[in-house]
Amino acid sequence: MSKKRNHSHELMSPEEKAAAKKAAVLGASEKTMSLPQIIAIAAGLAILTGGMLLYAANKFIPQTSPAVTSAPAETAAVQPAQPPQAGQAIAQTAEVVSYPETMFLDKVAKFFTYQHGNLTIKYFIVKSTDGEIRAAFDACDVCWPAGKGYEQQGDEMVCRNCGRRFPTIKINEVQGGCNPSPLNREIKDGQVVLQVKEIQDGAKYFDFSQLSGS
Repeated sequence: MSKKRNHSHELMSPEEKAAAKKAAVLGASEKTMSLPQIIAIAAGLAILTGGMLLYAANKFIPQTSPAVTSAPAETAAVQPAQPPQAGQAIAQTAEVVSYPETMFLDKVAKFFTYQHGNLTIKYFIVKSTDGEIRAAFDACDVCWPAGKGYEQQGDEMVCRNCGRRFPTIKINEVQGGCNPSPLNREIKDGQVVLQVKEIQDGAKYFDFSQLSGS
């Protein structure tokens, strides 16, 4: 029988021999490959295919740069408090100087000047907490030679020479010493009216030529 098979194999053409050999190998593989092996191979192929697809997708997706947060703007340096700037008095007539009452509703002291010859007379007007509008020269009987005047801190006027403090409700009420020297005023038809003559009477607080050694 063996000889018969060998004889039949010898009678086959080379193509037939190759086909028969391939069929024998495939048949052996099918017989020896188990179901778990087939599943493992299929899973491996699926993972490999998925990895290749993910790599290709990432390769062509444009990369975005991380958000850049701008540096905070530098805070402007806080300037030190400056002495109040004086405004020029406007004499509406030869007898009086007047200002709108509404200028003083904010209870912030307003500083003014009046030119009398070669002397500059300074004064301020402020509305106190009791609702009264008050006026005084920017000088006192004691510290006027220093020529520093007053500044407002809250509801007080503070001498810029000696540091003494005076509530605004005492302006025009108390005089002498370091109290702001009173300046008479009148509220009339919505105007704060000052008499020019009374302003000029305050020239003595601003005539520094009378100081010894001048």
